[in-house]
Amino acid sequence: MHRASDLQSRLDIALDIARVAGEVALRHFNSALSITLKDDASPVTIADQETEREIRNRLQSVFPQDGIYGEEYGGEGLERDTVWVIDPIDGTRSFIAGVPLFGLLMAMMRGGEAQIGICRLPALDQVYAAARGCGATLNGRRISASGQTELSRAMLFINEGEKIYASHPRVFDRLLSAGGLRRLSYDCQPHALVAAGQVDAVVDCGLKPYDYLPMVAIVQEAGGVITDWTGAALDFGSDGRVVTAATPELHAALLELLG
Repeated sequence: MHRASDLQSRLDIALDIARVAGEVALRHFNSALSITLKDDASPVTIADQETEREIRNRLQSVFPQDGIYGEEYGGEGLERDTVWVIDPIDGTRSFIAGVPLFGLLMAMMRGGEAQIGICRLPALDQVYAAARGCGATLNGRRISASGQTELSRAMLFINEGEKIYASHPRVFDRLLSAGGLRRLSYDCQPHALVAAGQVDAVVDCGLKPYDYLPMVAIVQEAGGVITDWTGAALDFGSDGRVVTAATPELHAALLELLG
């Protein structure tokens, strides 16, 4: 067990780091950017790199004993009990296109479990945050999942739909007829919207640990459920297929659909 006061203190520090780093990202938003492609053909910009460096430098200054794992510069100290997981700009394609739904993600893992989560949307001036046992917030206000239990009435977001279609075409077809209202979506915001009670469920695919681990504490502390497609807890070794739901009942219905 980890004292709530310790986690809240660490969350407050991490929120300040996320605020400063988000300003770094915003300075590059809607500007001409040089784009480089990684080995997996995903884009990276100087904004991604500068923002991650800002986060890493500040974390190392305040928590030198902790490990860090980030999208742009990899991991160090991953064998340590406490590891920070960071995605400086989740949704780089959105960022490049001038779409304001990109996010800055941070998680604190301790003993392999997510204890802190931050999802900051700098262009919207929104920050979703949670520390284990302390609840989830949006800009400091407590939030909770919707409580929707019925898939037939749920607002369902299908995230990264082309990835789901390419790897699981039959699942994609079933998703298109599921729920009361469906939307195709991208990036981290849909999972945060489940925590805020504005969306009932999200099905996602092709994610990396720095994409999904920051959302775990936020969703769970808001009363929601977030797992892989088999219902297993998310960790560093998960396969990147993620389902987020407002309630256990809705989550179970989605697992049946995904099976």
